[in-house]
Amino acid sequence: MRVLVTGGAGFIGSHLVDALMAEGHTVTVLDNLTTGQIANIAAHLEHPRFRFVEDSILNPAALEPLVRDAETIYHLAAAVGVKYIVDDPVGSIITNVHGTENVLRLAHRYGVRTVIASSSEVYGKSTQLPLHEDADRLLGPTTVGRWAYSEAKAIDEFFALGLAAQGLPVSIVRYFNSYGPRLDARGYGSVIARFISQALRGEPITVYNDGEQTRCFTYVSDTVAATLKAGTLDAALGQPFNVGADAEISMNDLAELIRRLTGSRSEIVHIPYSEAFAVPFEETRRRRPDVSRARAVLGFEARVPLEEGLRRTVEWFRSRGTG
Repeated sequence: MRVLVTGGAGFIGSHLVDALMAEGHTVTVLDNLTTGQIANIAAHLEHPRFRFVEDSILNPAALEPLVRDAETIYHLAAAVGVKYIVDDPVGSIITNVHGTENVLRLAHRYGVRTVIASSSEVYGKSTQLPLHEDADRLLGPTTVGRWAYSEAKAIDEFFALGLAAQGLPVSIVRYFNSYGPRLDARGYGSVIARFISQALRGEPITVYNDGEQTRCFTYVSDTVAATLKAGTLDAALGQPFNVGADAEISMNDLAELIRRLTGSRSEIVHIPYSEAFAVPFEETRRRRPDVSRARAVLGFEARVPLEEGLRRTVEWFRSRGTG
């Protein structure tokens, strides 16, 4: 099968590419390398079934022939990470909304099956736990820029589902805090990357606010397994799916666990949001997915326990000296 992966040099995208290549598919990656890295896909660059195109989903001239030639699209290209969104809200909105519109319109034109990568951020501050795909969304004011990411991803989903009603074979996967090897050591979009990097450098591990906010973390191999199923099973068409582990951990406990696994003597310090971000900021206290739909339709189970996944991730950071 001919597969196009947008954002395929990124963290999740490159692991998805590994899986697709292992299955024998012909894979094209489109990535502008803003946050993706050539090193993530270096193993495939000389393979006859692999092609890398350095360009943007904002460039229809580059995108159209790739979509036209594809049989399946996994659309992962996006501006991601709370800090990235807060630092550049305009660029993030343009990439996440207009770029996805370009992908979806072309996919619809050529009838190409598509998977759209969305995010648990679409739920905002919802307290309807565990979060079902049909749960109400609850967002803060427009003066708090981090909610722009939630809105942009929701617009992407509305666009995808609207085109599904017009015949586009499309599915949506909502990722819940994926982590693993190839996380960006700069910590953009990943508290785990930030904590590990700080711990390995012996720097203070910075926990925002009181640290009692909780999240569920999903090892990347589990994320990829669900994404692949969303792109192949007919029963997945026209639906969003939560893709995540459902075991919550507080940021305080996560910092302690990472300190233990790294053997670090780093101090764990708490800093207010006003110090971490130079603009008004809000956070949701808890975010735990209801994965019953993904389990029933995709056969999804988060198989890698958090401590084991963190151990693998720490070893990857160590092996590259990226602490």
